[in-house]
Amino acid sequence: VSSSRYGADWEGSLVVGALKSRMLERLKFDGDRLVAHEKLLPGLGQRVRDVRQGPDGWLYVLTDAPDGQLLRLTTTAP
Repeated sequence: VSSSRYGADWEGSLVVGALKSRMLERLKFDGDRLVAHEKLLPGLGQRVRDVRQGPDGWLYVLTDAPDGQLLRLTTTAP
């Protein structure tokens, strides 16, 4: 995450999705060391195909299902 859309705590984080485990997770690093992780959208219940930051600074998640979704992650954080 290189955008300020999610607040300073998210900047520099890595947001990853998983097909097999059907999860989306934010990983926070201090240099090369993982210091925290946070599961996002725990009730999604779909395989996460791709996660990308758009030119508008928001994160977009593409799910893998016959009725898959394209989601934009928003927040109420400053």
